[in-house]
Amino acid sequence: MKLTVNGASVYCYTNSRDIAPERPTVVFIHGSGMDHTVWTLASRHFARHGNNVVSVDLPGHGRSTGPALTSVESMADWLIDVIDSLDVKEAALVGHSLGSLVALDCASRFPNRVRALGMVGTTAPMPVSDAILDASKANEHGAFDMLTQWGFSKRHQFGGNRNSGIWMIGNTLRLYERSRPGVLYHDMAACNAYKEGLENAAKVSCPVLLLLGGEDRLTPVRGTRGLVEAFNNPQIEILQGSGHTIMMEAPNAMLDALHRLL
Repeated sequence: MKLTVNGASVYCYTNSRDIAPERPTVVFIHGSGMDHTVWTLASRHFARHGNNVVSVDLPGHGRSTGPALTSVESMADWLIDVIDSLDVKEAALVGHSLGSLVALDCASRFPNRVRALGMVGTTAPMPVSDAILDASKANEHGAFDMLTQWGFSKRHQFGGNRNSGIWMIGNTLRLYERSRPGVLYHDMAACNAYKEGLENAAKVSCPVLLLLGGEDRLTPVRGTRGLVEAFNNPQIEILQGSGHTIMMEAPNAMLDALHRLL
């Protein structure tokens, strides 16, 4: 589905279905340098279980036009504009990495629009190393290499996808490679600059799920303590053996956890 939001074309994957007002809506938000395709399995699954699904391409990503937004707050405002364009009054938000911060910011500032919050592969604050920032700012391939290597648990560096013929490392690297120049840097800088995560988490009133990879090296479980304490009684699920890229490394466990939230 293509929309026009703030004068730019926006692509949303909806499993080729119209948005039906009588159905609950789930919005999926991808992480830095990615696009809607990382949520294809989850989108199809929840569409077939009676939900509207909206998997967005953030501005400048995938099939969405316009410049990449440079702050988590501006992405959250944009997401509400997308939801408004679809005439959706309330939605569950599920975001990965950068997308989880966007979902958090929405839930804290627009509580009447968010019925549930799922944060996948997350922490707050979400600092980014100087090595990744410098390489992505220079549009160096090394930024893609570092994020791909650190984004998976060590065992999944060698494969192990339950679906034959799918190479997780290669797919992820290709996603980064096809991103537009400068987009990854703006995304990573937005993560690094977002300092209000804990304060905003304390404002969230809807049900919350933190879905974490036990072997996540980008947003390690040990770094989520402050976020866990800031929320009011969140659900916490740690997927042992998974790294940061949970949608690929532990897809079935992720779907089970999201069902318990939604």
